[in-house]
Amino acid sequence: MGITDMRDEMEVRVTATGTDWQSWQESWDRQQEWYMPDREERFRVMLDMVEAVVGPEPRVLDLACGTGSITDRLLKRFPRATSTGVDLDPALLAIARGTFEGDDRVTFVTADLKDAAWTERLPHEAYDAVLTATALHWLHSEPLATLYGQIGGLVRDGGVFMNADHMIDTGTPRINAAERAHRHAAMDRARARGAVDWADWWALAAKDPVLAEPTAERFAIYGEHADGDMPSVHWHARTLREAGFAEARAVWASPSDSLVLAVK
Repeated sequence: MGITDMRDEMEVRVTATGTDWQSWQESWDRQQEWYMPDREERFRVMLDMVEAVVGPEPRVLDLACGTGSITDRLLKRFPRATSTGVDLDPALLAIARGTFEGDDRVTFVTADLKDAAWTERLPHEAYDAVLTATALHWLHSEPLATLYGQIGGLVRDGGVFMNADHMIDTGTPRINAAERAHRHAAMDRARARGAVDWADWWALAAKDPVLAEPTAERFAIYGEHADGDMPSVHWHARTLREAGFAEARAVWASPSDSLVLAVK
C-alpha cells in the first residue's frame, strides 16, 4: 500500500467502521517513521541490550509509552516479558489499552511524569528495565534530571534504563545544520507523496468517534508540541550517573538521535 493509499484507507476506517485499534497502532508507527526512518533499528538495539543485560524475561516499565510501541515489540520478541506502560496522553493511552486489551502481561497507568508522586501509581516498586523513546524531549533539563533521579530508584540493581531520543550536540553546528537540511529534504519528498505527518494524524484522530474526546483532552494538556531542551548525550550520561547509575553511555546513534543505556 502506498503512502497516499494508506491515508485514504485510514479515512475509510475512521468514517465507516469506527475505531480499529490495530490500524491506529500501525498508523502511529507510519507517522513516526516519517520523522525517524531508522525507528525500528533503535528499537532492535534497545531490545538487544535488554536481553544482553537482564535476559529474555524482563519486567519492563514502558515510560511515556504512547500507543505502546515499545511494549508491542518487547512482547513479540520476549513472550514471557511483562510491561507496565505509563503516560498522561488520553488519546494514545486509549489506543494502547485497546490494542492490548485482554493481555495480562500488560498494565497501563495514567500518570504525569512531572508529578512528584507518579511512581506511587505503579504496580511494582522495581523493574528490570525502564525504556523510553522519543518522548522525554518534551521535558526541560531540570525536570528531566529530577525524573532521572526517580528512575534511579525504580531500576533494580543490575537493571537498565534506556532512552532513545533527540540529543543535540551544540558543539557541532555545521554538522547539525547539514544533517537537519538533508533529513528535512527527505521528509519533504515523502510529504509530497502523501505521507501522514503529526498534524495530519491528529486531525484524523479527532474525527474518530471514540478518539475525538481524548484527542481534545490531550491538546488541552500538552498544547501543540514539545518545548524541551534536548540536551546532549554527554549530559544524559552524566545526569544518569548522578542519579545513581554505575555506568551510562550511548549504545546507538543516528545523525540526529541517540540511544543512551544506563546500568544500575
